[in-house]
Amino acid sequence: MDAEPADDRIDLAAVRAYRLGRVRTQMAELGVDALVLSDPVNIRYATGARNMQVFSARNTPSRYLLLTQDRSILYEFTGCLHLPGGLETIDEVRPATTASFVAAGPRIAEAERSWAQEMAREIARLAGDRPTVGLERMNAGVAIGLNAAGIRVVDAQHPVEIARSVKSPEELKCVIASLRAAENGVGALRDAIRPGLSENELWSVLHQSVIAQGGDYIETRLLNAGDRTNPWFQETGENIIGPGELIALDTDVVGCHGYYADFSRTFHSGPGKPSAEQKSLYRTAHEQLLHNMSILRPHMGFRDYAREAWDIPREYYANRYYLSAHGCGMTGEYPYLYHEGDFPASGYDGEILPGMTICVESYIGRDGGGEGVKLENQVLITETGTEVLSRFPFEEDLLT
Repeated sequence: MDAEPADDRIDLAAVRAYRLGRVRTQMAELGVDALVLSDPVNIRYATGARNMQVFSARNTPSRYLLLTQDRSILYEFTGCLHLPGGLETIDEVRPATTASFVAAGPRIAEAERSWAQEMAREIARLAGDRPTVGLERMNAGVAIGLNAAGIRVVDAQHPVEIARSVKSPEELKCVIASLRAAENGVGALRDAIRPGLSENELWSVLHQSVIAQGGDYIETRLLNAGDRTNPWFQETGENIIGPGELIALDTDVVGCHGYYADFSRTFHSGPGKPSAEQKSLYRTAHEQLLHNMSILRPHMGFRDYAREAWDIPREYYANRYYLSAHGCGMTGEYPYLYHEGDFPASGYDGEILPGMTICVESYIGRDGGGEGVKLENQVLITETGTEVLSRFPFEEDLLT
């Protein structure tokens, strides 16, 4: 359970009530009678209950939530039924039945059928005959069993992602608390930069700081130096940072109160000054970031955003970041905002709404080039425009 942080002055009960209300509103609008949630992030969003987040994401369904319009039942992991005590968002806590091969072995099909039959009976009791149920992250046999029991199974992601996309003012306090803690960690990381350090050693500075400040975990391992900054998405490793190299970082921190602190910065390892090419890459990425932040506005269509976004020069296009921007809450989330060139194949339309927090992305690296620059800022969509939430500064020696 989340503890009330006296210094942050956040009304977490109000945050939980808002989030649960958002989920139930979307269920009603989409005609979903019940949800069975097993993603630990979504369980936490709907109830505030936190338990072994990373373990639970891998070992599903080790804990899960049954949610209807008037009932919330958390099926908690063995030996952990005491953890969610006191949460007003949960009406009942029961022991979970783990329908996984690891738990059931060769009897997995029998375990799945038993799980589905028990859940179907409970759903029928709470939601009536032939209900529509949103399901996520379960074994295929579970979905088949529920369907055989007369339940119409749909994807739970639709109502939950739409619910998560708009934040309340109190919820935004959690977002900002997580960002400030992550920025402290990135500051410590920046101060620790020196040639001769491995990427792993440097990345661990951020991880230690985030955990010490009450954060949960880091979702990715995206810190690279030198030629490992191009192309992007190479995991942090034993590579030794050399003199005069760029060091690119994407935080991807699941931090305070379970909220995502997601921004990117690129640094120079020193001890000398950045090269003309390094400055050019950085200034280009900075230009893309500022332009795409400047066009965001409330009630803008996703297609219009793609059309107005910065035109990526040809020499950088092949290595472009896969998104122009994305929603951000407890993790990266709806909506995904695509580049105009990718919109026909991947894009979808929608509306950028006040209360959304959007991460604007830039990656600039030449196809076949030596280094690249990653920059990203987190922005709040307001009723009248935008507010930049990320406060970590850019590198003056790379901008000038």
